[in-house]
Amino acid sequence: MSASDAHRAIETVFRIEAPKLIAGLVRLTRDIGRAEELAQDALVAALAQWQQEGVPRSPGAWLMQAAKHRAIDALRRDKLLQRKHEELGHDSEADALAMPDLDAALDDEVGDDLLRLIFTACHPVLSTEARLALTLRLLGGLTTEEIARAFLIPEPTMAQRLVRAKKVLADARVPFEVPHGAELAQRLGSVLEVVYLIFNEGYAATAGHDWVRPALCEEALRLGRILAERAPLEPEVHGLVALMELQASRLRARLGPDGEPILLLDQNRARWDQLLIGRGLKALERAQRLAGAAPGPYLLQAALAACHARARTAEETDWRRIAALYAVLAAINPSPIVELNRAVAISMAEGPAAGLALVEALADEPALQEYHLLPSVRGDLLAKLGRHGEAAAAFDRAVALTRNAKERALMEERAMTARSAAALG
Repeated sequence: MSASDAHRAIETVFRIEAPKLIAGLVRLTRDIGRAEELAQDALVAALAQWQQEGVPRSPGAWLMQAAKHRAIDALRRDKLLQRKHEELGHDSEADALAMPDLDAALDDEVGDDLLRLIFTACHPVLSTEARLALTLRLLGGLTTEEIARAFLIPEPTMAQRLVRAKKVLADARVPFEVPHGAELAQRLGSVLEVVYLIFNEGYAATAGHDWVRPALCEEALRLGRILAERAPLEPEVHGLVALMELQASRLRARLGPDGEPILLLDQNRARWDQLLIGRGLKALERAQRLAGAAPGPYLLQAALAACHARARTAEETDWRRIAALYAVLAAINPSPIVELNRAVAISMAEGPAAGLALVEALADEPALQEYHLLPSVRGDLLAKLGRHGEAAAAFDRAVALTRNAKERALMEERAMTARSAAALG
């Protein structure tokens, strides 16, 4: 193996093992920044040794052992400093008693540590942007450059965001634990929100040249599966996993040969991934069993996605059931975007005029003023009703609001088609 091949292999192994390694080290040090430094030190040691001797049979155990040695060295330095403080009259007895057992801490099962790390990275004390970045850094193993590129911001800006996030967690003394009782539901909602935001940015990128970024979808799915494994009795966790599996099943069909968007009703369903559909439907069944008569928003969205997954053709889609599910979703989780989606379902079930009436009622919603899909949906319904001039104007508005290049091109094409139809009309 060449040096470059060995380097790539080591980096791949490290990306897989880093979340578990960092999770164990955070439990030990109670400091995310320090845990990252120790993990990076272990990587440097691996790069030096593995290139000469090859990747060991148990690379995760090797990295953990290397990190343990560095943690022990760091703890010894801390103890020396404490002795100096004692000589100066400081009472460090309580701190000494609080020192963890390094061997026990790092040799324990790390599965629960991963769950703790997810809850820490998604703590509500952080902004949504900081939670997204820190989760991708700590649990996705993405570099600062990769995260910055995913969210289309300069790398130094992203680096500052990550540093600030770690400082906020440290200053707030956020405990490295899975919350319990009433706090669990609130905190779990924050975690699921972050995972789904990561998935959505991969499924339909808000900006940039690419409409789909499958790597982000895969990362969100991996995090969701970890949550489902470590929190097996939480119905909304399984609901989110089901939703992501079912939506991810369409990824290959969502793009044309040149990367152009292909909308749901125009997709070749033979290209949908049946393995992911099967996994999604099983996760949905599990979520429904756990939730009983009280489905949550992710479970309901998964049930909506299942309606599409079960339809062999677009014509077989049960739009009345979809509209009914959106009504239930709107009742438990009111949102203008949910109402917009319900309007689309109503238009398919009852005709474009019925859908347009609901869309027009949303025209003054503050939350939708900059949302490009509102004029896009309106333009589509107007075109179906033969009001092509109005449709063209609506698509023009969607073009102005769309920040994704591929989606903008689609809206421009639809505006041009509507204008041509109006000219002939």
